[in-house]
Order: sequence, then C-alpha cells, then structure tokens
Amino acid sequence: MANIDAKTVMALRQRTGAPMMDCKKALQEADGNSDKAVEILRKKGLQTADNKASREAEEGRIFSYVHHNMKLGVMVEMSCETDFVAKNEDFVAFGNGLCLHITAMNPKFLRPEEIDEATIAKEKAFLIEQAKEQMAGRPDEVIEKAVEGRLKKYLAEQCLVEQPFVKAEDGKTTVEETRKALVGKIGENIQIRRFVRLELGS
Repeated sequence: MANIDAKTVMALRQRTGAPMMDCKKALQEADGNSDKAVEILRKKGLQTADNKASREAEEGRIFSYVHHNMKLGVMVEMSCETDFVAKNEDFVAFGNGLCLHITAMNPKFLRPEEIDEATIAKEKAFLIEQAKEQMAGRPDEVIEKAVEGRLKKYLAEQCLVEQPFVKAEDGKTTVEETRKALVGKIGENIQIRRFVRLELGS
C-alpha cells in the first residue's frame, strides 16, 4: 500500500471537496494515484445518492438568474432534507450553476421519463423517415437500431439531467452525475424539482 502524506490528501480534498478521511481511503485504494482516487470518490458519491433517493427532501430554495439584457430569465427549484443544507455553499453553487446551464443549453425537459408520449412519437416518426432516406436499401433492423440510437441522443440533448453540466471541468460530467456527487459529498437527498426558462417574445 502506498504511503499517503497529508499534502496529497489535502490536494485531493481541494480537488473533489470530499471529507479528508474519504480522500485518504480513496488514495490508499488507488495506491496513491490521484486520478483513480477521484473516480473512486465519484462512484462512492453515486452510490450514496442512490441510497438516499427515498429520503424526504422538503426543504430547499429557489434559484434565479436574469441575463444582462433583461430579456432572458431562469428559475430552478432545488430541494434537500434540511434548511441547513439549503444554505450550504456547494448546494448554492450548484443551484446557481444550474441557472446558468439552463440559460445556455435551453433544455426542454427535466428528465426523459417526463417527456410525453406524443412528443416522443413525433420525433421517432421524423427520425424513421430521415433514416429511410439516408440508409435506403439497408435492412429494416439496421434502420430501426439507428433510429433507437438517434432517439436516445435526442432525449439526452433535450433533458436537463442528461446534458453535460456547463460547470463540469471535464466537459463530460452530466447534471445528474454532478447532483449525485453533491449528495455523496453533503450526505443529504438533493433533488432538482423543476425549472422554467423565460425568453422575451418566445
């Protein structure tokens, strides 16, 4: 097992925000490799979030953002278990970040399961016609598989939780993965309840 010094542990804590003991354990498990330790902490956070998902989250706050031209505004409702966490620096930073994300990325839905069947059917019909034109002469099962992949991509692009979070350092971590990591860090159930994006004239 690698000898983990306090400086390395502190650097990982500053990088991830995880508790010192968790950082030390992750570094020990990763044999001193900081990148591997980050991944270990991320997976632990996802597991913690899943375990806490059933707990009541009746506290929280509303976050808002109005663009400098005063023609675009966003409001996001986030919930947590205690009023104390609603004032937590990381909770607040995530809420404010969500407002900026929604401003920039303009998601149409919160999560895939909230998209109505009519919208999905309409998009699928469009994708089928598109695929038939682009893949003329290919077997039906190949076209169907292509449509399924494109539909999955469409849903991900349109749903807030599936989009890569604009504040993510790696440019890949989704909003949902960021939320789960925050749950693991803070230790409370945290949920994005709803959002609204208002743009003048639209």
